[in-house]
Amino acid sequence: MRLTLRLPVVPAVVLALGACAAALFATSATSPVAAQEEPVDMPGLIERYATDSRAIQSFYRVPLSGVRAARVEQFQEKWARKLDRIAASPAGLGKSGKIDLVLLRDKLTHDAAQRAWGRDRDAEAAPMLPFAAGLVELEEARRNLEGLTPELAASVLDAARVSIKDLRKRLGKKYEGDDALKPTKLAALRAARSAGRIKSALGDWFKYRDGYEPDFGWWVRKPYADLDKALGGYAKFLRETVAGVKGSGVEAPIVGEPIGAAAIAEALRHERIAYSAEELIAIANKHLAWCDEEARKASEEMGFGGDWHKAVEAVKQKYVAPGQMDDWVAAQAREAITFVSQTKGLIDIPPLCEELWRLDMISEQGQKTLPFAAYSGNRMVIAYPLESMPHETKLMSLRGNNRHFSRIVVPHELIPGHHLQMFMAQRHATQRQMFRTPFLVEGWALYWEMRLWESGWGQSPEDRIGMLFWRKHRCARVIVSLGFHLGTMTTDEMIDFLVERVGLERDGATAEVRRYVGGAYGPLYQCAYLIGGLQLRELQREVVGAGRMTDKEFHAHVLRQNAIPMDLIRASLLEQRIDVEAEPAWRFAE
Repeated sequence: MRLTLRLPVVPAVVLALGACAAALFATSATSPVAAQEEPVDMPGLIERYATDSRAIQSFYRVPLSGVRAARVEQFQEKWARKLDRIAASPAGLGKSGKIDLVLLRDKLTHDAAQRAWGRDRDAEAAPMLPFAAGLVELEEARRNLEGLTPELAASVLDAARVSIKDLRKRLGKKYEGDDALKPTKLAALRAARSAGRIKSALGDWFKYRDGYEPDFGWWVRKPYADLDKALGGYAKFLRETVAGVKGSGVEAPIVGEPIGAAAIAEALRHERIAYSAEELIAIANKHLAWCDEEARKASEEMGFGGDWHKAVEAVKQKYVAPGQMDDWVAAQAREAITFVSQTKGLIDIPPLCEELWRLDMISEQGQKTLPFAAYSGNRMVIAYPLESMPHETKLMSLRGNNRHFSRIVVPHELIPGHHLQMFMAQRHATQRQMFRTPFLVEGWALYWEMRLWESGWGQSPEDRIGMLFWRKHRCARVIVSLGFHLGTMTTDEMIDFLVERVGLERDGATAEVRRYVGGAYGPLYQCAYLIGGLQLRELQREVVGAGRMTDKEFHAHVLRQNAIPMDLIRASLLEQRIDVEAEPAWRFAE
């Protein structure tokens, strides 16, 4: 028996919010505000949008909910109309306001594309979750403070259990009936994740009433327990038997979901990159060839002829002794601060920023997915082997985090890299943090690797081999990540490429690929290091090279814009007219 639920609360909330929004946004043709055409407060609008969006996403959070999808869509469409009206008459915004308008409008466009992509993926998994709608209605009714008939609820739960039993039969590899289900591996994994989310939401639903309503337990407790067990087993069945993915975490096979050429093109448009994925791969291959030539030169200086592989292997043996890595990294950090701010005079560093950084070590488990260093919350985390690790794993960690590889990693993560960047982003144009792009976040740090290379940070051929190792890594990230999402490269081929063309240890390469495709990062994140660095380097040539600013002025201006797309920072620096309707066109690599 299907439980039919009424939804009186949500429409009332929607109407109330709509009336409130109308009062806030609308201006009549005869109002004094409209007549005066007062400037629009874009930072204030962005902060209001961000606050309201977070509130809606937090409140409407039942998985696979049509009500949630409709409420988000209504909210986004309302804001899109508001921004279209502002864009029709942007003269009073000023340059900064126009940049903010472009950013927020584009976010709405991109979010709409992402929702459409998600709907398509959900539709592929839907045949494996026909019972979901009735369970979703139970939880939505609870959230809407509606009453419940326990007998009807018990029927819904038991019907779902029976449905799962039938689905497991129809999904069985030996089942040959006309109603057999033959999903793809990725669709089965999506269905497994959704089944787990439904199980969690149903647990919240059950705990809300169990023990508080006497009739509820008598009718519902047993059907709920049976369904809870069935959902857990079904999620595991979908993942392990149907999709063939056994194990969890780092012990599981590497599984990612290529998004395809169309989604990549949309992501590039959103990042304001006027290149195709194929063009970015060509750019990366060009710079990889430059790295090979520079590595050959350094290899010759080290006595290995032109064999850079041998030079890399020799450098890997020059690691820091156990127990001394944190002291060594701290010394490198202080040297880098002096080098960029005093020796070369490239940038001013706020004293508080220089004061507030620290170091932490990455755990043994953490190094299985994060085999090198990283930055997080005023601290650089360091990968270095623990005594509990297997001997072979210890050696790989030592070799992968040797002195010469790590020398360039330290300024990348701390100062003048991510630590300085995040410090400034928390204090300037803070309304733009919602638009943070990895092409500026990671591009800024990679740009400094380029500047440090040009400025002589590499004091020996071993140092240069270490710097080139990471530059090659950035080139390879473009090639393998885009190749994966275009469907031209498998995860095994990605690992092989990182080992053979860059020189990573196989464990490190495997951990890297697992991160690239695991879903924690956007599909263009791995491109952002090299491509963002090239954007910023070209912009520095256009501004500082042309005598418009000093290096210190240029770097301060970039940091105060927050981490937004580079072509918008370029427009602000070069005093370009900002057309709020224009598509990105900057061909920075030419």
